[in-house]
Amino acid sequence: MRSIRLGFAIVAVSLGALGCASNAGIVPMGKGLFMAAKQQATGFPGLGNMKAELLADAAKHCAASGTELEVVSTQETQPPYILGNYPRSEIQFRCVAPK
Repeated sequence: MRSIRLGFAIVAVSLGALGCASNAGIVPMGKGLFMAAKQQATGFPGLGNMKAELLADAAKHCAASGTELEVVSTQETQPPYILGNYPRSEIQFRCVAPK
């Protein structure tokens, strides 16, 4: 009975880890350009709201310096999400003076 509970616990923790995404944070690219990216650990969650989260992070980053977000480009992976092609979203942006 104890080994069955341990097995269920291991499976539950493993499945929980599968839904996690990796986040590169805000990375300066030079000449006032920044990049932010997130990737899911598996193909199961899909893209979901990753792009919205990235845009919110970028806007917060710019607001901290009293500037506004200007998106330069966006990129997302395309299905099928198999063999390492997991859902990934990336944005490149600048922080510009408010208009």
